Amino acid sequence: MSLVDFVALSLLPIRRWRPVAEEIRAGRSPRQILDLQLATLAADPGPRPRRGNAASMRLQAAARIERAQEAGLEAITCADAAYPAALAAIIDPPLVLWVRGAPAALDGPGVAIVGSRAGSPYVLAVADRLAADLAARGLTIVSGLARGIDSAAHRGALSAGGVTVAVLGCGADVVYPPEHGPLAGQIAARGAVISELVPGTPPQSWFFPLRNRIISGLCRATVVIEAGEKSGSLITARCALDQGRDVLAVPGNILNGRNRGGHALLRDGAKIVETADDIVEELGLTDAVVARRSNNEAAAPGGDSPARLRTDPVLGVLGAGESCNLDEISVRTGLPAARLLPRLFELELRGLVKRVGGGQFVRFDRSC
Repeated sequence: MSLVDFVALSLLPIRRWRPVAEEIRAGRSPRQILDLQLATLAADPGPRPRRGNAASMRLQAAARIERAQEAGLEAITCADAAYPAALAAIIDPPLVLWVRGAPAALDGPGVAIVGSRAGSPYVLAVADRLAADLAARGLTIVSGLARGIDSAAHRGALSAGGVTVAVLGCGADVVYPPEHGPLAGQIAARGAVISELVPGTPPQSWFFPLRNRIISGLCRATVVIEAGEKSGSLITARCALDQGRDVLAVPGNILNGRNRGGHALLRDGAKIVETADDIVEELGLTDAVVARRSNNEAAAPGGDSPARLRTDPVLGVLGAGESCNLDEISVRTGLPAARLLPRLFELELRGLVKRVGGGQFVRFDRSC
C-alpha cells in the first residue's frame, strides 16, 4: 500500500479519521478511501477547508514525506508489520505514526505516566522514581513531553538507562515546549519521539487531547500522579478505560486540592500506587518476565510448559499461516483485549507468535 495515500488520508479533517480507520479495517485500499472521502466532503453543504482533489492531496502528502526524510523521521502506517499491536487494537488508531528514534521502542510493554504540568517538587520526584524503577525492569515509559510530570517521567526512565516514548501534539519534527529540545533528543536516542500529525504541524490546543488516546493506547496501564478536577491527564485516563487498559493513581495532598481528579479516580476503583511493585503486580508481570524482555531472551515467560502451550487458547485459535487481528482473537477465545495483549506479548517472546501487517498476529508452525 502506498505511503503517499496513507499520508493523504491523514490530511483529511480530524472528524474523518475514525471512519477512515474503519474503512481500512474493512479491507478497502487507501486510494479508494481517499477518493470516497473527498467525494463525501464535496457533497457536504457545511463550511469546509479547500483541500483540492485527490491528485493535489497526494502532492501535499509527498511534500510532507520529503520533509520527514530531511528531518530523519520514519513513517509507519497502520498496515505495516512494525505498527505497534497495542495501538492497532484501539477503536481509532492513527493512520500514520511519524517516528524520530527507534520504532522498536513502541513494542512495549508500556506504562503511561501522566499528571500536572505544574507539579510540586514532591510529585515530580515521585514521577522520576516510578519511571526509573519501571524502566529498570524493562518496561517502556510513555508520556507527552509536557512540562511537569511528563518530563520528570521521561527523565526518570533515561536516568535508569531505560526506554521512553514521547507522544507529541505537534509534528514529530517540532518540539513543544521548545525548552525540551535537548530532552527530546535524549528520548529519541533511547526510545522514540512520535506523532500522528504530519511533519511541520505546529502545536494547537485541540491536538493535545487527541494525542492522549495514543499515550494510553500504546500502554498496558496509565498511572496518574497528580491531576486537578479539569486536568488533561483525566482525558488520558478515560481513554485508557475506554480501551480496556488499567488505570492507577498516586494519592496526594488532600489540603491543597491539586489532586482531586486523581482522588476521584481512586474512589472510582483505580488501584493505589505507592511503588513500582504496585504497578508490576497489577499488570501481572513477574520480575522474571520483565527481566527476559529487558535482556531480549527467548525463553518461555512465566514457566510455560510444553503441555500448557499445546492447550493455550490463544495458540489454539491461530491456525498455522492464518493471520488474525486482536478483535478476531478476542471473539474466538472469549478473552478481553486487556488480557490478550500481555499473553500475545509473552508468546511473541517465546517465538510462537509473530506480528504482521495491519495489527495482525500469526502463529509459527513449529513444535512447542
